[in-house]
Amino acid sequence: MLTMTYEFKLQPTPEQIAIIEQTLDVCRSVWNFALRQRKDWCASRKSPINACSLNCEYIISADAPFPNYHRQAKQLTDAKKQYPQLNTVHSQVLQQTLRTLDRAWDDMRARGFGFPRFKNKYRLRSFVFPQLGKDPIRNDALKLPKLGWVEWRLSRPIPEGFEVKQARVVRKASGYFVGLSLQLDVDVPSPLTPLSKGGMKGGIGHPRGLDLGFEKFVATSDGEEIKRPRFLTTLQRKVELLQRRLKNKEKGSNNRHKLNQKIARLHQRITDTRKDWHFKLAHHLCDGVGMIFVEDINFVSWQRGMLSKHSADAGFGQFFNILEWVWLSRDVYFAKVNKDGTSQTCPNCGAHTGKKTLDVRVSPLS
Repeated sequence: MLTMTYEFKLQPTPEQIAIIEQTLDVCRSVWNFALRQRKDWCASRKSPINACSLNCEYIISADAPFPNYHRQAKQLTDAKKQYPQLNTVHSQVLQQTLRTLDRAWDDMRARGFGFPRFKNKYRLRSFVFPQLGKDPIRNDALKLPKLGWVEWRLSRPIPEGFEVKQARVVRKASGYFVGLSLQLDVDVPSPLTPLSKGGMKGGIGHPRGLDLGFEKFVATSDGEEIKRPRFLTTLQRKVELLQRRLKNKEKGSNNRHKLNQKIARLHQRITDTRKDWHFKLAHHLCDGVGMIFVEDINFVSWQRGMLSKHSADAGFGQFFNILEWVWLSRDVYFAKVNKDGTSQTCPNCGAHTGKKTLDVRVSPLS
């Protein structure tokens, strides 16, 4: 099964914008209520049986089950009778909000992620339609439940044979966007490994090794060095001036809201420029090669030191994710190698040369 996501910009009418904002507000209320319910259940069980908690907590029966997705979805059906505003939103949209919370809760425990946070009106920015009607796509509009036909900018055609499975409406600083999840029932073969064609000399293609860094974004084994663009540094002065003006604005005022939108559009411009450059670089590195090898680096640790700002500006993790998608579409073999000891091994003969201090390390490309 091949799954892809295409993003397009929507051009809704003022009435449709009001419906989208109403949907986001109701989804935010459902998220906060469900999260509060889970936190109260956990807090009611953290106090020992022989002592009382110093904090005020709700008293919940000891045999009350944990409010998981299925129980909260059932409560949502009953709550529609008491709160009519829940009926203004598609039922599957609210169910997807609870599913997202349930997935975030599981990731917190299984993958060590942070605790799910409550959402204000600026933090929850998207909702999902898990199902669309029959023939929902036209060249000039997209049909969404509760919204009807919404005009959009079809920046690229939908691939033939793909089926639209779901749609996610996202509010960004520059407008409203929709991400269509496309699926095609086909088996995608993985690129051939070097061993499947007789090793490195089996004619699978030219191998290329990549080394990432701060001064040079990437240095290849072919001797090519690509300098790292300063996406944030280029516009940092402008961002600082706008944020300096922001602190003098009254909270909740229209001027503060307008200035926040201007800052958000500037940050989105930086993000879009970085992502576009990553895609172009990934395609450039895949030209004329059959294999690409990179170091398996934990980029999260790079953003905890003195170079955290420059690491976040470069977006190494995003570049690796984009590169993994590009090599699959370009039929290029991609592999990550162990980073330990790479500075202690001769690139020519493979002999171990021992540990080196930074003052004697010389790049083989220099």
